[in-house]
Amino acid sequence: MRAAIFSEHGGVDKISIGEIADPECGLDDAVIKVNAVSLNGFDPMILGGTTSLKTPFPMVPGGDYAGEIVELGANVSAEWAIGDRVCPHPFVAAEGMTGETRLGAAAEFARIPASHLIRTPEAVSDDHAAALPIAYGTAYRMIVTRGKVKAGETVLILGATGGVGTCCVQLAKAAGATVIVTGSAQWKLDKLKELGADHVIDTSKEEIVAATHAIARKPRLWVGGGVDVIINYIGGETWAQSLRCLAPDGRMLTCGATAGFNPPTDIRYIWTYEQNIIGSNGWTTEEQVAVLDMVARKELIPVIHAVRPLDQIGPSIQELMDRAIVGKTIIRPQE
Repeated sequence: MRAAIFSEHGGVDKISIGEIADPECGLDDAVIKVNAVSLNGFDPMILGGTTSLKTPFPMVPGGDYAGEIVELGANVSAEWAIGDRVCPHPFVAAEGMTGETRLGAAAEFARIPASHLIRTPEAVSDDHAAALPIAYGTAYRMIVTRGKVKAGETVLILGATGGVGTCCVQLAKAAGATVIVTGSAQWKLDKLKELGADHVIDTSKEEIVAATHAIARKPRLWVGGGVDVIINYIGGETWAQSLRCLAPDGRMLTCGATAGFNPPTDIRYIWTYEQNIIGSNGWTTEEQVAVLDMVARKELIPVIHAVRPLDQIGPSIQELMDRAIVGKTIIRPQE
């Protein structure tokens, strides 16, 4: 089958389009014809070898995908049939994440244990379905399941221009919250305002703490002020800055640390303002189903930067590295 392949770590010049063996369907597996695959922030990291994960070579990138079943193992339940449209949960406990430690889906076909199959609603396109699992599932768990964001609260979302961030904006607005976002380019901030952001902070011109205080007031114990919820998957220097913006009894959620996982902090704010630090890790099958259903009901709209054929995956990953997009890039391996 035709696939995007790299056999050593490096830049996008290491990716080529070539032929690899078709996936073998085990007794408990399904083979999916991949109609759409979306890129995530970890794709450049796996390509570059900047994680502690061991990459099997040759490697195929791409964790999120949608398509239709073309083969089923003998042990697979009769609830599934050839031709069913699916958007699988890409994390397989025994093998790891698709596109990280198991072959990705930037290929004509992909194998997945049938227990990971999730039906794509009729009203959801493959392009939209492929945009959802990793970024939108993660955002749903942070905003809804772990963060429990509710109407009347103020939510600050740092670096909100990626897949997780754009979904967090929409979910927080759907919950009835006031949304503040940060970004370093005006065109990105304009897009976030279109998605529903109430306030934008241009970090190329403004200091986060002062700008947030100007919008939500400086926190005061027993008095109020500050933002109720902060979504911070950046870490680095923003970690201590965020503590200064968080309201008494406020909640800061984290699902990652793109700018550094071992930042300087200031625990005085945590005890003085009785702040809550909440971790959020991945998403469940039920949460992925919930996101798919929201899209089917048009309560959530995936933000798509571009839809491209397989041979454009290299330039598309470079755009991710250059932070030149808002939302998700979709690759169509069949084109």
